[in-house]
Amino acid sequence: MNKVVVGFDFSSGSAYAVDLAIDIANRWKSDIRLVYVKEKNEAEEPIREEIERRNAGVAHLLQGIKLEYVLRKGNPADELTAQAREDNAALLIVGTHGMSGMKTNMLGRNSYRTIELSPVPVLIVREGFNFNKSLETIVVPLDNSDDTRQKVNIAATFAKTFGSTIHLLGLYTASAADVRGIVNNYVRMVERFLDKNEVKYVTKYMEVSKNVTADTLDYAASVQADMIAIMTEQEKSLSSLILGSYAQQMINQSTIPVVTVRPKDVLANSSNN
Repeated sequence: MNKVVVGFDFSSGSAYAVDLAIDIANRWKSDIRLVYVKEKNEAEEPIREEIERRNAGVAHLLQGIKLEYVLRKGNPADELTAQAREDNAALLIVGTHGMSGMKTNMLGRNSYRTIELSPVPVLIVREGFNFNKSLETIVVPLDNSDDTRQKVNIAATFAKTFGSTIHLLGLYTASAADVRGIVNNYVRMVERFLDKNEVKYVTKYMEVSKNVTADTLDYAASVQADMIAIMTEQEKSLSSLILGSYAQQMINQSTIPVVTVRPKDVLANSSNN
């Protein structure tokens, strides 16, 4: 597969992201690219020396893959997503204390912008997550939105890679028969896709009682999930792309890794501007 790109800034969060990237990239037989975005007057040589020292320390973990790095200048989110695009990356990983991003439980501006701009799936990893636990259970919430199924491909990739079981969570956000029918239809389509690709799954339908975020997180906790796959819910607003409120809430509140996917129609529209 193509490269796994990781945002790195010497924080403990980004160090965790590197550890996870090595595990994933070994399984995918992908090379890893660390991206450090330097400040305007920051000297390069000390940065290079420290990154090379750290890379040497994990070299024994690499299974026939390369761990490379690049220094870039500019806005961290812009540069990280540009690198992912240049490398035609399969995945971009950001630690929640990486990319100068975290204050308490809230992702910072750079981390949000990375998710908004990324042309590839972004895996957000919290520093305190138990990385020794196998990736056994992936929750994929499905609603009646047009793009809800687009996150299934990356979830299925992870499931096949780690031998995980996908939990399809059909979410009824309204009692209207047409809304429920759309959810049912989307779930059946995803089930056929997973059957065809020999991915293990279970299906659960749920009435949304609190809100989509809270109910999804409650379900994830009940099945001891190890990852949640969501859409970024981006929409065009004037000249900017805006991360949907559901995605923001999910990323902020989830204690387990969240993988986000930008809708393809947004990617197509933004590439024409």
